[in-house]
Amino acid sequence: MIGGLITKNIDVVVPCYNEEEVLNLFYTETEKIAKSIQGYNFTYIFVDDGSKDNTLMTILQLAKENDNVKYISFSRNFGKEAGMYAGLQATTGDYVIIMDADLQHPPTLFPAMIKSMEEGHDCCAARRTTRKGEAPIRSMFSRMFYRLNNKICDVDLVQGAVDYRIMTRQMVDSILELSEVQRFSKGIFAWVGFDTEWIPYENVERTVGTTKWSFTGLFKYAVDGITAFSITPLRMVTGMGFTISIFAFIYIIVTLIQTFVYGIDVPGYVTTLSAVLFLGGIIEFSLGILGEYIAHIYMEAKDRPIYITKTSNIERKDKK
Repeated sequence: MIGGLITKNIDVVVPCYNEEEVLNLFYTETEKIAKSIQGYNFTYIFVDDGSKDNTLMTILQLAKENDNVKYISFSRNFGKEAGMYAGLQATTGDYVIIMDADLQHPPTLFPAMIKSMEEGHDCCAARRTTRKGEAPIRSMFSRMFYRLNNKICDVDLVQGAVDYRIMTRQMVDSILELSEVQRFSKGIFAWVGFDTEWIPYENVERTVGTTKWSFTGLFKYAVDGITAFSITPLRMVTGMGFTISIFAFIYIIVTLIQTFVYGIDVPGYVTTLSAVLFLGGIIEFSLGILGEYIAHIYMEAKDRPIYITKTSNIERKDKK
């Protein structure tokens, strides 16, 4: 109890990769907001994703100076998805917040998020209403991804949705039950269901450090997201194969009739070359789609751990 209020514990999971420049500022700014909220104890769980700079040393110093700072450090870079999973595994709080360390997820949303939870929601998540400071082509592809995903996948993603959110203990435990190696958390958050309230906010430009996401990395992430929650691409391959077979059969019949009626006709090189190139392209495209799904099966069949911990000040739990 604090001042007659029932105290609840909130764990803040913060995946980090090469964030030494911003971590101290992040902790200072976030703690200002956290300390202004009565009735809640905040614990920070920093997950160092095999950073190449002094991120771990900065986290160790924060942990030395502050009792509410916990950390997990990976043996190498396993990716942000693994970082979020490891952080969620380490949580014990009544509520859990996931946010980035670059302050593009404003901690000023904490009061509104907590209020939403106390009103009975299972989750309160943030969505960007603007993409200020982002390259136009990147914004365009992002919007295209959301539209495509919602048309062909089993889960609907809210336009502008980010990983920044607060969740109940029950929702976190449900997410941890999905222990696939190749993770797409935005889809997992939607797949587990639960009542989610969305809070809009304007994009905050990064003032310190640089983004760790390249266009290639984002494209791969999008492909993983689609193939993780939809088999529509496989059905497209089946549909294309069936359609091409029908056209090929019709072409054979027409060719036989022409041969019997008009005699043998020498086909043109352009027609033959175009047909070969078209069918070759379809075959390569189909093999690529099949390869993506086979790769997912291959990675999951290995049953490797999602991450490997090198050092931590959190009591070890059973993990995949």
